[in-house]
Amino acid sequence: MSELCLTLLCPPAVEEKLLDVLLMSPNATVFTSTAAAAHGLPRGSFNQTERVLGRAFATQVQVILPDADHAALLELIQQQFAGAGLRYWVTPVFEAGEIA
Repeated sequence: MSELCLTLLCPPAVEEKLLDVLLMSPNATVFTSTAAAAHGLPRGSFNQTERVLGRAFATQVQVILPDADHAALLELIQQQFAGAGLRYWVTPVFEAGEIA
């Protein structure tokens, strides 16, 4: 079974809600979240500090999941966060495991 990495870039205002949705989703068993600086986004959505710094504050979430499950999870996220400014991309995972 092939796996994918769904990367989400979300504004801090919706971080907790996104993490709650992922924690409740049976499709998102392993994921990480980290603070990130987002570049290349429309500057109209930046607050005053972000405009001065030239980057937006964001949270990057990476979810490892089976290829067969990613469409359902992405649809759920799109329904829950329409208009919230989330960005995403999907990449293949060539190898993953646990070092025991």
